[in-house]
Amino acid sequence: MSQTTRYNAPIEFYNRATGELETEDVYGEGFLRWAYGNPLGRLTVAVAVKRLWFSRWYGWRMDQRKSRAKVGPFIENYGVDPRDFADPIERYESFNEFFYRRLKAVARPVDTDPKSAVFPADGRHLAIENVDGADRFYIKGQSFDLAKFVGDVGLAQTFRGGSMLISRLCPVDYHRYHFPVSGVAGAVQVLDGTLRSVSPLALRRQLSILWENRRARTVVESPEFGKVLVMEIGATCVGGMHSTFEPGAVEKGGDKGYFSFGGSCVTTIFQKGAIRLDADLLEQAAEGREVYAKMGERCGVCS
Repeated sequence: MSQTTRYNAPIEFYNRATGELETEDVYGEGFLRWAYGNPLGRLTVAVAVKRLWFSRWYGWRMDQRKSRAKVGPFIENYGVDPRDFADPIERYESFNEFFYRRLKAVARPVDTDPKSAVFPADGRHLAIENVDGADRFYIKGQSFDLAKFVGDVGLAQTFRGGSMLISRLCPVDYHRYHFPVSGVAGAVQVLDGTLRSVSPLALRRQLSILWENRRARTVVESPEFGKVLVMEIGATCVGGMHSTFEPGAVEKGGDKGYFSFGGSCVTTIFQKGAIRLDADLLEQAAEGREVYAKMGERCGVCS
């Protein structure tokens, strides 16, 4: 298989709930393939799309009252279940209000085992057992620069040899994110950067997008897992990363924040030997494949 074929292959993931392999229905797929696979498209990304002003402008559009007309067709086209919503559809004053909607607590039960860590968000999750030794991130041969991603050499050293979970949210997903463990959370620190797509269609070509995009990091001191680093990653058309918690004691599954419109990522990094990731995550990751699961489901247990 040629490199171009691997870049352009459909995005296949394992659905934990069904036990089946599925192909992602990519929101805006035509544009993404053009933007990251065509020379003119890549120039457009460099000149405009990755710029912060572009995403702020698009986020502003999604805040306008007339954008609420997009809500009904979006729900119908992507099979979003309104029964999970905490509020009636008619209460959303804009598409963004719908996009970062809250859900009923019963819609996302949180694993109660005190030794477990949970997925921080709905989405497609890629597990990396050893961040230093992995060479398969969405496509074979790509390695991860932990120090650049974290933005702090000393902090990166704390997590050397640790395990990482990349939780990728698509526009069709629930876009609030939560704490994967209980503990004491520090303040959010924002790392400025560009805003490019975090779809595998882009990451297959340039993994460095993960540490070049705008990021927000939080360190959680967990009694069970030690230091846990939770980082949000902005992406094209993400109007913002909005933290909703106060530094201090936090509960597993508790609200951490939300993304405005767009696909995005939450990355959770554990110290070496702190977690035993679930078998299905590791099996699928060995094939460079993500696992679809929902916030609150177990992703591993403390070692």
